[in-house]
Amino acid sequence: MKIFYEDNHIIVVYKEKGILSQSDGSNKPDMLTMIKTYIKEKYNKPGNVYLGLVHRLDINTSGIMVFAKTSKAANRLSEEIKKHEFNKRYIATVEGSIDNKEYVELKSYILKNEEERKSYINKNGQEAILEYRLIKNYKIGNTLVSDIEVNLKTGRFHQIRCQMSSIGHPLYGDKKYGSKNDCNNDIPLEAYYLSFIHPTKKELMEFKSKELKWS
Repeated sequence: MKIFYEDNHIIVVYKEKGILSQSDGSNKPDMLTMIKTYIKEKYNKPGNVYLGLVHRLDINTSGIMVFAKTSKAANRLSEEIKKHEFNKRYIATVEGSIDNKEYVELKSYILKNEEERKSYINKNGQEAILEYRLIKNYKIGNTLVSDIEVNLKTGRFHQIRCQMSSIGHPLYGDKKYGSKNDCNNDIPLEAYYLSFIHPTKKELMEFKSKELKWS
C-alpha cells in the first residue's frame, strides 16, 4: 500500500485495481480494512480503530484516496465534497478520436440499476457533470484510442464509463458499456489527481500519482 501523506487527521493512499474501497461482505480485500490494520499495527492501538470513508473508487478503478482518522476530519471533508471543493481528476483511455485539447463539459442525468450494477442515461436520474480533454491519440492494434483527462464534478456510480459511452467513446475494453474490445476486465481508468483543503490546517493539499505528457 503506497502512502502519499499521513498525519493525526488524515491518510492519503493509492488504491490498486481489484481492491474494494470498503468491504461488501465478500472475501475481497478492501482499503478500509487494510488501513485500519496498518494503523493498529503501526501505533499499537488497542480496540477498534476509527477510520472514516469520505469517498469511493470502483473496484476496477485505481487511484488516490483520502481517509479520515478522526470524526472531525471526516465531517469537514464530507462538507468539502458537498460544496464541490474536492477536486478529483482521472486518466481514461477511450475508443475513438477525441480532438479537444481544452476542457469540454459533459452534462447528463444518470440512473443506477442496482440489479445490473450499471448506470444508464435517464432524464429521471441524478445530474452528472464532468469535463474532459485530450492527452494523446494512438492505436491499440487496429483500434484508434484517446487518452483523456477527466475533471469529475459529480460522483455518480460509473459516471465516467457511462457518460463517455453515451457520446460514442466507451472506455477501451469496457464491454459493460459498449466496447467491443477485450482487456480482461482491466478497465483503463485511474484517479491520478486529488486536491482538497486540509480539515484542520486549512491548507491546500495536492497529490498526483503521475505527471501527464500532453501530445
